Amino acid sequence: MKMLRSVKGMHDIVDDEIAGWHKVEDAYRQHVERYGYREVRTPVLEPLELFVRGIGEATDIVEKEMYSFEDKGGDFLALRPEGTASAIRAYVQHSIAAKEGQTKWYYIAPMFRRERPAKGRYRQFHQAGAELIGVAEPTADAEIIDMAVSYMSHLGLKGIGVKLNTLGGPESRGRFREALVSFFQGRSDRLCTDCQRRLSTNPLRILDCKAPTCIEVAQGAPGGHELLSQDDRTHFDSLRRLLDRWGTPYEVAPSMVRGLDYYTRTIFEVQVDSEALGTKGAILGGGRYDNLVAELGGKPTPTIGYAFGIERLLLVLGEAAVPPQTHLIFVTGVGDGGAQRAFDVARSLRGNGLRAEVAYVEGSLRSQLKRADKFGATFVVIAGAEEAARGCVMLRDMSTGEQEEVSMDGLAARLRESQ
Repeated sequence: MKMLRSVKGMHDIVDDEIAGWHKVEDAYRQHVERYGYREVRTPVLEPLELFVRGIGEATDIVEKEMYSFEDKGGDFLALRPEGTASAIRAYVQHSIAAKEGQTKWYYIAPMFRRERPAKGRYRQFHQAGAELIGVAEPTADAEIIDMAVSYMSHLGLKGIGVKLNTLGGPESRGRFREALVSFFQGRSDRLCTDCQRRLSTNPLRILDCKAPTCIEVAQGAPGGHELLSQDDRTHFDSLRRLLDRWGTPYEVAPSMVRGLDYYTRTIFEVQVDSEALGTKGAILGGGRYDNLVAELGGKPTPTIGYAFGIERLLLVLGEAAVPPQTHLIFVTGVGDGGAQRAFDVARSLRGNGLRAEVAYVEGSLRSQLKRADKFGATFVVIAGAEEAARGCVMLRDMSTGEQEEVSMDGLAARLRESQ
């Protein structure tokens, strides 16, 4: 019979890999909850219109990468390609604005895009992100950037820096768009096919194109900073002063844009030094999307957030992603009633917060020690009949082969000393 395999670009997470995922996810939850963020969970399936309206019909995600289909009831649905639009849809649907003045949400969830699979990039991938809804002040921008940087620093990443830019509000962005269209129209024959189309649909995306000819043409493109309104310029300058005050490392990148239509004003990327990504690679991206709540049916509400790919982060962390394991204790019984004694001891150890494995089948002590070695046990607890009569067990150190008799009452404390 043919062996079934996972769908291309969608992978299983098994064995020792899981420990790294737990480390990254647990550290993230603890970190953002210190800033007052609460978890939100949204469906994997959403209305297709949510992403067309929220992300933008002319984006690569909607045009090329999204898994979308018509279900049996005639509804057009899509597998969630990113987390922000879903979170804002939930915010509007559940009238969260009527319950609280500002909302801080975070998520850790699978996303789906039909990209070409590559190292660290998959068609089912996982993102962690944060949304700060209801605060327009640049202090919110500075805090969320600093929160992202401090999380990456906490994980031990090196060479952390921020690329920072502003697209301005609708007025400034409109002027920037007109300037780009004027600039690229006379050079459109040198643009790739995608960017020739973007010239009329989403000209800012031309600045993000990786085609060599488009990169060359874009070198002389106008920058948006000269076209900022005074309010947009004041907001950006205030953000920079706060980051300077806190010592958050950043550089202004006037030509940087983001791939989604909903971004306004502040945009940023967190970069790290990594051989896995190149000399300097982006690992997190975000910014403001002050019009998105209104676009999805709510009242105009300022919002800022970010997201990062967990697979990509684990790739950068490498071996550092795997936390040291606590000792595994293997429990075996010998003599009459040995199997039952082994289960009793294992249950007691687990109740005291220790990792314990037990022999499910009876066998000689020699065979059980071999099983313990295969499990990678650090210690073996031998529950013999004679020792049980005295309220004791034998404790064997698998690294040295030394054994000692330990009372059942003191066994958990003795093993915790060795953790």
